[in-house]
Amino acid sequence: MTRLSVNVNKIALLRNSRGRDYPDVTEFARRVIGLGVRGITVHPRPDERHIRRGDVYDLREMLADYPDVEFNIEGYPSPDFLALVEQVKPDQCTLVPDAPDQITSDHGWDIPANLALLQEFTSRLREAGIRSSLFLDPSVAMAEHAPAAGCDRVELYTEEYAQAFGGKEENEVLARYRATAARATDLGIGINAGHDLNLVNLARFLEIENVLEVSIGHALIVECLEQGVEQVISRYLAVCRDRA
Repeated sequence: MTRLSVNVNKIALLRNSRGRDYPDVTEFARRVIGLGVRGITVHPRPDERHIRRGDVYDLREMLADYPDVEFNIEGYPSPDFLALVEQVKPDQCTLVPDAPDQITSDHGWDIPANLALLQEFTSRLREAGIRSSLFLDPSVAMAEHAPAAGCDRVELYTEEYAQAFGGKEENEVLARYRATAARATDLGIGINAGHDLNLVNLARFLEIENVLEVSIGHALIVECLEQGVEQVISRYLAVCRDRA
């Protein structure tokens, strides 16, 4: 079964638009956990435009009540970010090559060009007992470099797949993801995936073998607004369960 990790950034963005603690990020996370979700993801950015540092601490405290739910913190490997991660000690830290003012993640790591930085951070995460994951484009060549970076997993950046889904290039694009996942798996690297996955395109993507986790936020929150939280979470978990 693929683990569903719900990214709660958009709940924080909605909360921040009114200057009050409503909706409550932690309570939303608790609600989806109660519906069967076994992963929570946050991506705190330097400007705190959605998830704030306080949210990260609050979620860590709440998740102590749910030892089977994994906490994943995403972010660019800056000294401040690493200090936060080392304090909070999530189950997983996903390193992304984002600029501070970037709206959303839009590309994976060029591992050879950033090898020293990535090795330093994955080493420190390992010392802290935190699983590391690197955001990666669907590239077999780049997957070849993942072991040298010292990561435990890669998170396949699925925007290209989402854009191709339903079109004439879908099979070709999905084949690149499948090949990348297979090569990383052969090298002992676990496979995560995320970005613009939704209830329509997820099942096809999970035809790829050995996807351990999908992190879904924007689409899931929009679908919850349209269809209701209970129905949406139930449908996502059914897809993840069926693609064991």
